[in-house]
Amino acid sequence: MKALTLEEVLNLCGMVAYCQESPMHLKRCSTEKLREIFNKYATQEVNGDLYMTSDDFVRGFLGQSYNEESVKLLAGIADTSKDGLISFAEFQAFEGLLCTPDALYKTAFQLFDRNGNGSVTYSEFVDVFKKTDLHAKIPFKLDGPFIQLYFGKDRQRTINYAEFSQFLHDFHEECALEAFRMKDTSGSGFISALDFQDIMVNVKKHLLTADVKDNLVAVTEGHKVSFPYFMAFNSLLNNMELIKRIYLNATSGNRTEPITKDELLQSAQTMSQITPLEIDILFQLTGAIHQTGVWWKRRKVIEKNRRIVYGDLSSIAPEHYTKHITTRLTEIKAVESPADRSIFIQMLESTYRFTLGSVAGAVGATAVYPIDLVKTRMQNQRTGSFIGEVAYRNSWDCCKKVIRHEGFLGLYRGLVPQLMGVAPEKAIKLTVNDFVRDKMTDKQGQIPRWAEVLAGACAGGSQVIFTNPLEIVKIRLQVAGEIAGGAKVRAWNVVRELGLFGLYKGARACLLRDVPFSAIYFPMYAHTKAAFADEEGYNHPLTLLAAGAIAGIPAASLVTPADVIKTRLQVVARTGQTTYNGVIDAARKIMAEEGPRAFWKGTVARVFRSSPQFGVTLVTYELLQRMLYVDFGGSRPAGSDVAQTKQELSKLNPDHVGGYQAALPMLNGIETKFGLSLPRFSSTLKASSAKQAS
Repeated sequence: MKALTLEEVLNLCGMVAYCQESPMHLKRCSTEKLREIFNKYATQEVNGDLYMTSDDFVRGFLGQSYNEESVKLLAGIADTSKDGLISFAEFQAFEGLLCTPDALYKTAFQLFDRNGNGSVTYSEFVDVFKKTDLHAKIPFKLDGPFIQLYFGKDRQRTINYAEFSQFLHDFHEECALEAFRMKDTSGSGFISALDFQDIMVNVKKHLLTADVKDNLVAVTEGHKVSFPYFMAFNSLLNNMELIKRIYLNATSGNRTEPITKDELLQSAQTMSQITPLEIDILFQLTGAIHQTGVWWKRRKVIEKNRRIVYGDLSSIAPEHYTKHITTRLTEIKAVESPADRSIFIQMLESTYRFTLGSVAGAVGATAVYPIDLVKTRMQNQRTGSFIGEVAYRNSWDCCKKVIRHEGFLGLYRGLVPQLMGVAPEKAIKLTVNDFVRDKMTDKQGQIPRWAEVLAGACAGGSQVIFTNPLEIVKIRLQVAGEIAGGAKVRAWNVVRELGLFGLYKGARACLLRDVPFSAIYFPMYAHTKAAFADEEGYNHPLTLLAAGAIAGIPAASLVTPADVIKTRLQVVARTGQTTYNGVIDAARKIMAEEGPRAFWKGTVARVFRSSPQFGVTLVTYELLQRMLYVDFGGSRPAGSDVAQTKQELSKLNPDHVGGYQAALPMLNGIETKFGLSLPRFSSTLKASSAKQAS
């Protein structure tokens, strides 16, 4: 079967599921693998063939804690023969259904098609609907005009799959209207703020994020809610994904650009039929979520000038199923909520980031070390201090001569001390940048540009304590091979010769290079990464690598003059070569002897080294945070994950392969998209857990 893209697989149901084999396809599982998994959970044997019972499928394989009646209903989705047992053929057929473009609607249809004859009758619909939590909380008139329009006046008409998909979509909206009519006993077209809250919590809870739910009364300011406001409020929540597109259209894809109500309205008119009332409610909601006491007193003045960003929409957008299934090696929750973050937890978070940064730094440095060696030798090459032909014509010539005279391993001369120093160097840089960004980020998840630059500058300054000793030892080892037959230079000998203070020779030039580099690099990386993110704000590893590499180009090239000065100060001058006494003296002498072009020596090699190095380092750092996930209650790298659902759907059973990777999201989708929640037990069945463990 041809593999389906994400958009093809799940476009109609608003869900994006990523399988573990590839982030871009949901692939069918092989028959052999499915058979192995089926036999693992099937407990019923009939005439020599194994079958799954309802319990085997729902509580065992899917691991869901529904009550007895709900288990039978859900098992009936896969049990197309309706004999109470699921054969391997039915198990495999349902896996295939989960890979279809309209899997969510088909799954819901099979839930209501109790007889398995390809249509839904009135009695079948009523039988399932009466078992849902929605009907228990707000009874629906099952003999009303809406039902008659679909099932006929005598309710004898049957509905096929295509008609049922439309019915299910319209039915939930009708439930909200019915609830409004029930609350509006006087027929005035208004309900109280508390009645509005009651309807939204009981009928439309699948559209409510925690922030919206907590502010349902606040957003109305305690006033009565009119029917138009009620309809607009629900329409807004239903169309939040469309609102996100309208925002991105207005900002040309920039997720951090604040926009006003008028700008959003103008964009909405060119893209859709979002009404001005819905936009008003959107700004009221964002204001209520981030409100202060002053906000409500000066609401009209502030609302007029209020701006929202993409992060505001994420706090309102309902969470549909799961967006990305991330394969994780570990997942630890250090705190229950951000409010529980103690000083100790924050220290642990910094230690965690430091450790991952060390690994990422070592990986990045190893990947580009040969380029760094060529860059250093090119920068140390003097053209004005003694007579003779230059050793290297260009970077490529330098690389060839190193391999010819020193062997391939000559390209890695000085790597060991580099790794010993680069691990803490990159770790401290990444940790400090993250720490300062966290402190500068507001409650809306936004950070001003100047704060981004400051965070990067702090990161660059903090790394010099590790960078300078590392650089001076590395550089002396890298240039040692230029003298044929010269004595072998070892890292420890260089350290003993220089002493503690000697290891910080050229530190001012190092600061002059590293502070502006990081101040340029980290903000540009953050914005480039955001530009490469998909519509849900998720970054594929390749986009992380590209963002890191692109951000390194201007950062590395613009600070090359400082890097040249630092190199000259840290290398031991040979006989006949000019010596320097500090940054200013070095800059003056280089200009006088070699001209302004000397300050840009090794620029190409530096860009080709720094750009991919930071790309590899950053992608490794962020992927490690995804795979070795620890929730400290603080911020996470943007684009690393889309929020998890309450069912923690990223924690997939390893037996949920192929289409079954989407099984739990589909069941959750029936509840969250259509509001048809089936009763569950208050806690996971101990018996089921014991059975699955055995």
